[in-house]
Amino acid sequence: MSTMKRDSFVMKTITSNKEFKFNVSNPFDKLPVTSPTLLLTGENSLKWGQNESLLRNRMQCRAVEVKNMPRYTMGKKFELDDVIEAQQFDRETLNAIFEVAKEMENIEKNSPGSQILKDTIRTVEGYSDIIVMRHFESGAAKRAAATAGIPIINAGDGPGQHPTQALLDVYTIEREIGKLDGIRVGLVGDLANGRTVRSLAYLLAKYQDVKIYFVSPDIVKMKDDIKDYLTSRGVEWEESGDLMEVASKCDVVYQTRIQRERFGERIDLYEEARGKYIVDENVLKVMQKHAVVMHPLPRLDEITVDVDADPRAAYFRQAKNGLYIRMALLKLLLVGW
Repeated sequence: MSTMKRDSFVMKTITSNKEFKFNVSNPFDKLPVTSPTLLLTGENSLKWGQNESLLRNRMQCRAVEVKNMPRYTMGKKFELDDVIEAQQFDRETLNAIFEVAKEMENIEKNSPGSQILKDTIRTVEGYSDIIVMRHFESGAAKRAAATAGIPIINAGDGPGQHPTQALLDVYTIEREIGKLDGIRVGLVGDLANGRTVRSLAYLLAKYQDVKIYFVSPDIVKMKDDIKDYLTSRGVEWEESGDLMEVASKCDVVYQTRIQRERFGERIDLYEEARGKYIVDENVLKVMQKHAVVMHPLPRLDEITVDVDADPRAAYFRQAKNGLYIRMALLKLLLVGW
């Protein structure tokens, strides 16, 4: 997919037989898509949906019985029309999505060709199409959702939010730590521009007795809107310049990269911030045995490669969980619970 320009961006539509690429100056006026279609829009390139083969294999599925979810029944419409912000979800909905994600995990691991939408795949036109959108402007996905008559999934809107990443992050924490209430989480790196940590903070606020530590260079500190939101929800937070101390207290050390593209031409500020906080073997030594290191990936040098061999390095398992969460969202938006 070609690089997007500010006055236009590239859209890619995937069907079961063909692939079309086209540029549009305003993607919300007219979307030339065929049915059934998953429309991906790109900031630079978007691998959210993997590829055409994955879509064909993963989206052919049979109805799955989801247990222990009294509020939701199979065939009931998913209560959210779009996936735009982390604030959309309540705890009950999160638990239900995670249950569906676990079903997706079982299907992916145990079936070479899952069948969840077989037969259904022919009638996807009768459900809807989905637009998966990545854009350089914060709030772009929300504006698209206000215009579109089909579901919008925000796959990252500049420095705004990345709700599907936050969903897989919380899912990973639950799988790795075994709980979401009463946890301590250290968010490290570019917190001013990191859309993943912003969305994650919103979701962590849904849980009880959570404390969040912000560890970042001064130039990229967490913005006040997130701090104010956490305070309004009674979530304890603290800013710290000492990664070692924070790592010794936390269940999760969530590292992010310092993003050069967010600094524009101020390379001096980028170089000042880059490399200040690095997760290495020294950090691992002070971490608790049950704690984990997470990262939304890709990484640069903010986690040293020798950390990869430690069982507490959860970021590759975290990435795999993204497949299950996004399979679950597609299933829920297309066919309901």
